[in-house]
Amino acid sequence: MAYRDSASFGRRQEYGAFAELLKRGYDVYATLVDDQQIDCVVRLDKEPPVYIDIQIKARSKTAKNSGTFSAMTIKNPRANFFYIFYSEGADCYWIIPSLDIVEKANVNKDGKNKGKYRLVLANQRVDGSWHPRPKWKEYENDFDRLAAAADHISMPAKQTRSSK
Repeated sequence: MAYRDSASFGRRQEYGAFAELLKRGYDVYATLVDDQQIDCVVRLDKEPPVYIDIQIKARSKTAKNSGTFSAMTIKNPRANFFYIFYSEGADCYWIIPSLDIVEKANVNKDGKNKGKYRLVLANQRVDGSWHPRPKWKEYENDFDRLAAAADHISMPAKQTRSSK
């Protein structure tokens, strides 16, 4: 049964993140495929509405490095593209704009993952427990960051019939 549990872990955590967003009043639209690095889209009720693309990454408590997210490619970093990371070991979410990841994360300098991003969001202590790293404290469980981002995201102007 362990294979089934590990095989479905990522999907279950995506649904867990969707639930966290819904609990906080966000409109969440799940994608059917993840070929554009988008697991869901959040619609913010502004005029005009603001849409935020979200990629969800999760690590189980049984993973070798439950607090590390590595070999990440970010195809098109932009103001309305966020990552939600979850470490089951640390029982913590981090809501991080893609632009902040490309600015603050480590970049592999060589090897097969050269140029890819690596974030160490939690460390394991000698007793085996996982604890969030202070470097990423501002992003811990900060789901309000999505709503605050709406003020900094410029969306295309509304089209009128004459401008189409």
